[in-house]
Amino acid sequence: MFGYLDHRRYLEDWFAWKKSTNARYSHRLFAARAGFGSPSLLHLVIRGERNITENTLPGFCRAIGLRAEARSHFALLVELDRAETHQERDAVFERIRHAGHFRAANALEAAAFDYLADWTLPAVRELAGAPGFRHAPSWVARHLRPQVTPTVARDTLEKLVQLGMLVPTDDGGATQQDVSIVTPHEVAGLAVFRYHHGMLARASEALETVDAADRHYGAVTVRVPTALIPSLKAEVAAFQERVLALCDSAPADGGPQRVVQLNLQLFPLSEDVP
Repeated sequence: MFGYLDHRRYLEDWFAWKKSTNARYSHRLFAARAGFGSPSLLHLVIRGERNITENTLPGFCRAIGLRAEARSHFALLVELDRAETHQERDAVFERIRHAGHFRAANALEAAAFDYLADWTLPAVRELAGAPGFRHAPSWVARHLRPQVTPTVARDTLEKLVQLGMLVPTDDGGATQQDVSIVTPHEVAGLAVFRYHHGMLARASEALETVDAADRHYGAVTVRVPTALIPSLKAEVAAFQERVLALCDSAPADGGPQRVVQLNLQLFPLSEDVP
């Protein structure tokens, strides 16, 4: 149970397991044990054609045999599915990922979410590529902008090591490792939302706290044909790739280095007008 983030997938796997142990087990028998009048409710929920409600949730838990923390986890998965906004889904997932049983079953996955959702992790991983980097919380805390506490810096370093992205060296530094971050679709979507939300907050802070010589903000408001938007998105993505290529080709011994954040946004300010 605690390895799942999709309650429909869990129900599908659970029913398949139940059938493998008892060939006579059926949706009708499940409905009888859950106290449902409809023998097809489980099938419809698995297919996404019906939702579990507050009234039917106890019956599902009873028929499956869930108790205590497993019942609570299942209820949170249902709540996660019902959430209508990114903020609501984020709030529910926070409750899920801090539960002891979930973290025990998904330790690496939880750390991967942190990497995608916490601005300090990608920042420190990039910072570790600088020749003068020190694998020490006090050094990291002092060099990040905005500065963080040594405790936050220590947690960040520990998570990067746990993910295999940083390997401490004997001389007090660290080497970067290329590691693919693989998370379920539900987690990745929540993490990307958290990432952009956090970086936009950093951009807002930097507008007031960073000298103009060290930042660049550009924006344009323009009317375009709706059909042109995919091409505009492609242009933005291509520009981002060119920037990354320019950064990757810069000489490592070209002087002092720093980590920067480049945000590119394109979003509507109106509905379509004929």
